[in-house]
Amino acid sequence: MNIATTAAQIGLERESRTGAVTVPIYQTATFRHPGLGQSTGYDYSRSGNPTRQALEEGLARLEGASRGFAYASGMAAITSLMFLFQQGDHLIVTEDLYGGSYRLFEKLFQQFGLTFSYVDTSNVELVRQAIRPNTRALFVESLTNPLLKVADVGALAGLCKANDMLCIVDNTFLTPYLLRCLDLGADITVYSGSKYLAGHNDVVCGLVAVKDPTLAEKVYFHQNGAGAVLGPQDSWLTIRGIKTLGLRMDRQQENALALAQWLEQHPQVGRVYYPGLPDHPGHELMQHQCGGFGAMIAFEVTDPALVNQLLLKTQLISFAESLGGVESLITFPQVQTHADIEPEKLQRLGINHLLLRLSVGIEDKDDLIADLAQAFEGEDA
Repeated sequence: MNIATTAAQIGLERESRTGAVTVPIYQTATFRHPGLGQSTGYDYSRSGNPTRQALEEGLARLEGASRGFAYASGMAAITSLMFLFQQGDHLIVTEDLYGGSYRLFEKLFQQFGLTFSYVDTSNVELVRQAIRPNTRALFVESLTNPLLKVADVGALAGLCKANDMLCIVDNTFLTPYLLRCLDLGADITVYSGSKYLAGHNDVVCGLVAVKDPTLAEKVYFHQNGAGAVLGPQDSWLTIRGIKTLGLRMDRQQENALALAQWLEQHPQVGRVYYPGLPDHPGHELMQHQCGGFGAMIAFEVTDPALVNQLLLKTQLISFAESLGGVESLITFPQVQTHADIEPEKLQRLGINHLLLRLSVGIEDKDDLIADLAQAFEGEDA
């Protein structure tokens, strides 16, 4: 089946007793046993809940995975994956990654003896050079946040396999609708499900898909043991969002390309980062590897004063963190999403005082362009 069909059908097979086409919300902490030593398959909702299971099974189908897992947040999902490693292990990580992931690695897991090297994962050779005898995994963003560098997932997965390393891909910006990383050899995909998968800015969740059944059992052990699972209400909201993933992504990508082309021609914009533009360094790779270019844009303005002006003067586009929802959002990475990264490193990476990040929603593209135009002009609302 086409992945859009698979997404629309998520959860449909779960309710055989009544035939309900919407997954029920099993808002329960515990389940009654039919007898001593007997179970319905559910005992306690931390270990398993039918609503969450419908989401996890649906994710596994979308990804071509052996199992899927749902967590209370994207950071909870990444934290649980770090339990796969032990003191002395080394991981290679995308250098311009989400600031929350950087904070997790540097401020929390380093104290437990894990070490991390940050490299440009759009360059396979640089990743190869960073491998040490104790390197156990690569943690790579398929499309980086916020500079939108493109990782060659197939080549990186092959490199990991040749060096007995796990390949973990944060595929939040693309989703399985545009890129199925496990098909290219990755071992694990992880998502902030709050973003494109749920898609409506009304739920916080994290999702993980694992290819190998044995590895999936380890991930489940950590999910159940640490307990940062997604509740049934939020699981239902995420299922509801995934059903329209294809429709939303198609519209958001169409809008993003139009906005990127408009920004590229604007005299007060110095640079536009969008892989759908032919001059983007990762354009050709994404054409080969992905089903589209996504709906995230980063751009640099020519005057620092324009940053505050755009953030406050846009009317349709909200000044807010997060991304991937139906509503368009704009943010300032240097002081918001990436504030935990050292200033000198931000400057070196290009996450500077002129850079804005735009998450393009499903609104009419002409209205979005008009909103940006009036904000650049500095007109009052």
